[in-house]
Amino acid sequence: MKVKSEVGVIAEAMLEKKASDVVSLDLTGIGTAIADQFVICHADSTTQVVAISDYVEEQMEKECGRSVLRKQGRENAFWIILDYSDIVVHIFKTDQRLFYRLEDLWADAVKTTWTDKEA
Repeated sequence: MKVKSEVGVIAEAMLEKKASDVVSLDLTGIGTAIADQFVICHADSTTQVVAISDYVEEQMEKECGRSVLRKQGRENAFWIILDYSDIVVHIFKTDQRLFYRLEDLWADAVKTTWTDKEA
């Protein structure tokens, strides 16, 4: 049986809730990064953003035994951040992701695009 990485668990949870454009950024080679990994996705509605966030938390607890350390953004659900210390999860509403463009800010990171087949 293949053991999934924590990033893989997060990406798969996002995809199961129909998140769009799921990517992970490996920040370990960047000396100033605040985490080792970012996992990023977006959805068209705030309801879906919350559903993705809830499911990521549920799956990380179930599959990895990890609880989120801090979370922000649930009150308006435009951009929810789940902080697992070494992994930071960003779940955007579509227009907010386009505005903040995290992948461009961290362009030096190694980027992985996740699809249903890979997660």
